[in-house]
Amino acid sequence: MEVFNKIRNTVSNLGAVLPGNPVTREFEVERHIASAGPGLLWKIFQGYKRSTKQEAAVFVLEKKQLERYSKRDRDVILDILKKGVAQLTRLRHPSILTVQHPLEESRESLAFATEPVFASLANLLGNNENMPVPPPPDLKDFKLFEVEIKYGLLQIGEGLVFLHNDVKMMHRNICPTSVIINKSGAWKIAGFDFSVSCSNPNDPQPEFPFYELEADLPPAAQPNLDYVAPEYVLTLKCDTASDMFSLGMMVYAVFNNGSPIYNNCGNLSTLKKHAKKLQQLSASVFSCFPSEAKEHFKMLLNATAEVRPDAHQFSKFQFFEDVGVKTLQYLDSLYQWDNLQKSHFFKGLPQVLAQMPKRVALQRVLPCLVKEYVNPEMVPFVLPNVLLIAEQVSKEEFRHNILPDLIPVFKLQEPVQILLIFMQKMELLLTKCPPEDIRNHVLPMVYRSLESDAQQIQELCLNVIPNFAGLIEYSAMKNALIPHIKKLCLTTSYLSVRVNCLVCLGKLLEHLDKWLVLDDILPVLPQIPSKEPAVLMGILGIYKLAMTHKKLGITKDVMATKVIPFLMPLTIENGLTLNQFNAIISVVKDMINKVETEHRGKLEQLNSIRQEQSSTLEMTQVHPIKQGEIFSDLDSNKSKDANSLGDMFQGLGLDSYVNKSPASKASVTSQFSSVSTTASNTSQLRKVELSLEEKQQLAQQQEQQLRFKMQAPIIPENKPLSTSNPAKPRNLTNSLLDTNLTSLGLSPGSTGPLQLSSSQNSLSPLAQSSTGLMSNAINQTSFRGHTNTNTLNSWPAFSQPLLGAQATTFQPQSSNLSSLDNLLIPGISSSRLKPPLNQISSGPQSLPVSVFPSFQPQRMAVNQPLISHSQPHQGTGSQSIMGTNMQQKQMSSISQSCAKDELDDFFS
Repeated sequence: MEVFNKIRNTVSNLGAVLPGNPVTREFEVERHIASAGPGLLWKIFQGYKRSTKQEAAVFVLEKKQLERYSKRDRDVILDILKKGVAQLTRLRHPSILTVQHPLEESRESLAFATEPVFASLANLLGNNENMPVPPPPDLKDFKLFEVEIKYGLLQIGEGLVFLHNDVKMMHRNICPTSVIINKSGAWKIAGFDFSVSCSNPNDPQPEFPFYELEADLPPAAQPNLDYVAPEYVLTLKCDTASDMFSLGMMVYAVFNNGSPIYNNCGNLSTLKKHAKKLQQLSASVFSCFPSEAKEHFKMLLNATAEVRPDAHQFSKFQFFEDVGVKTLQYLDSLYQWDNLQKSHFFKGLPQVLAQMPKRVALQRVLPCLVKEYVNPEMVPFVLPNVLLIAEQVSKEEFRHNILPDLIPVFKLQEPVQILLIFMQKMELLLTKCPPEDIRNHVLPMVYRSLESDAQQIQELCLNVIPNFAGLIEYSAMKNALIPHIKKLCLTTSYLSVRVNCLVCLGKLLEHLDKWLVLDDILPVLPQIPSKEPAVLMGILGIYKLAMTHKKLGITKDVMATKVIPFLMPLTIENGLTLNQFNAIISVVKDMINKVETEHRGKLEQLNSIRQEQSSTLEMTQVHPIKQGEIFSDLDSNKSKDANSLGDMFQGLGLDSYVNKSPASKASVTSQFSSVSTTASNTSQLRKVELSLEEKQQLAQQQEQQLRFKMQAPIIPENKPLSTSNPAKPRNLTNSLLDTNLTSLGLSPGSTGPLQLSSSQNSLSPLAQSSTGLMSNAINQTSFRGHTNTNTLNSWPAFSQPLLGAQATTFQPQSSNLSSLDNLLIPGISSSRLKPPLNQISSGPQSLPVSVFPSFQPQRMAVNQPLISHSQPHQGTGSQSIMGTNMQQKQMSSISQSCAKDELDDFFS
């Protein structure tokens, strides 16, 4: 839509301003900005050349403006204006307005194109005739600065020097309407409508023809009578001094707010009266002049032409010996200097710019500096001045006047001073540039600086990046800036650059979020291929900032698994000083304390939650069961040594693996007491929480008990003794007994009495094992129903002390040994074979050997284990059952053989 509006406005302007004028074929007319020329008849439009897009100003005279004059006057005015434009087109000087396209005439208008124009001096002094309504914003409250006036007047003086001495021409109409200020702020001479050339150009004393002023001509057809010299009406002759009088009168108008000494209102008779009074002007009239130039300017207004200074003398006034004026003058003549002279000038320019008004620097100095961008060698000298001007202007002015010419300079990498200057002024660029230009031009320049081979460029870039980090978009920092810094830190061979990378990353942490730091910054630190103390301190600084910053904070998982394992080996680096070592240790301790505090708090919360859940569960149970009632004898069989060794693992959380819970032990024990007890306890244990391992063990025990119950009893076969006397097999029991006697120091086959010690512990290990084996054999025999009454009644006192705590309680019974009385030796009755009652109930005490004088307990020792119901066999399946049956058979035969041998030995 903007394009259509622009086309519509352009067509309307062309149709209203230049209908059918050939200038429109080459120039685009945009907006009306000013007016100039005799009577301000020329309208000045801003435009540009279509082919080159170069800015231009289009002067347009609409012929309908002359309709108020008679035909003769219209023709005179048109001829005068055409002559002035033609004369202007032929002249070329820095102080004369440059014409880009000659005058073109159509039926409706006259038009020509010039260099870009800001306004005429008449417009700046408040004359708004033939101006747009409302006036352009640039002219609102416009005021000329002193340096502008000084240098503008100096330029006009230099232009008159060119006209008077070189061209041999008089202007004849020096006034505000004939002076044009271009877009750069330079004052240019125009309006050569009434100019005349010298009649004797080769004569050192030039003579100019005189054209008498006509009273009946309109003001637009003759020079401005307020500024003409008095000789025009008094002596009827003129020369170059007449132009100097007009210049003096214009100087007066400039310092007097646009008003000349007198106003003739275009009347010749009034001009004559005022011309005669010039010699009688009071000193107060010239009070508007600057004090340092008052006398010189008064000389310009002298009625005598010979007293007036010429154009060259005017240019040498002390009034123009100003630093600002000289600076502007040098800038206009830069094309004449070599690089060395330019470099000296640009080095001192910043001090002058600090005293110049912003508009002067922007309009007058900047265009001259921009021209030097084509010379890369001069850019490092020009750039500081351009950026100094940029500090004074607004964002809009920077975007329109400075940035377009600065963008190509962003891409220059040689000489390296260009990047250095940009790095120093990076904050200014990011503040003034629009976001799209920052993304497209400024930040790529920063990335190129990081990739530069110059160490100084890299260090300076890293130092200045944190200063403008807040102005960089987060996406650009995350996806471009941070990766470039990390790459430089890992690949550089300069220690100072690596340290600066770490410092830069540390300063950028506050502009990043927590997860970017954890994912992109911290993982790269252990990858840095350097262990110099400076690098380690840089790494430590990043960890410390990330840990303590309120917005970031390293999680305890990262600290425990990654940071602390990385930092601990660094504490023993040989190159560390004591302070550096203390710094690393301090950070490590802080991290450990933080991990401890956070994780302890977490575990305490979880523990409280578990306790709440368990208490809630107990409250919901119908019949709560106390562990103390179900399992009363949990640790009755633990030895003191086991307790002392187990204390080493107390508090380490291994109780569930090492010390089984009382509930599980009680449940396991109860499985082998009886079938009915197991069933009842199982129903109660279901109400108690058991672990998966305990449940599996309980199921296996139930299955094993069921197999024992379903197994048929094994009854040994009673074969009749053979009457024949075959080869006697080897008695393994006697062989084993002989071996044991030999180990006790007795001769085999000895029938002497064996003295038993009063303490059970005095028996040898083999004897103790034989004793225990005997007790088991008795129990096995009793359990299977093959009870030998005589044998059982013969050993009532051996069961308890030899079986120990794990044996089944043996209840002694009274034994009837009367059947053996006839077999006993005379003098020994059966009552002597019965031990006293107190010996049976006293437990593990010494037995009287006289009862069984030839009893040898070692004969019962065997190397095969016996199986009792109090200690279930650990085998599984059929193999376990078969092994148990075979052992039971062996035990039964051994017990019978032992009983028989003992009786034989006793009665032998």
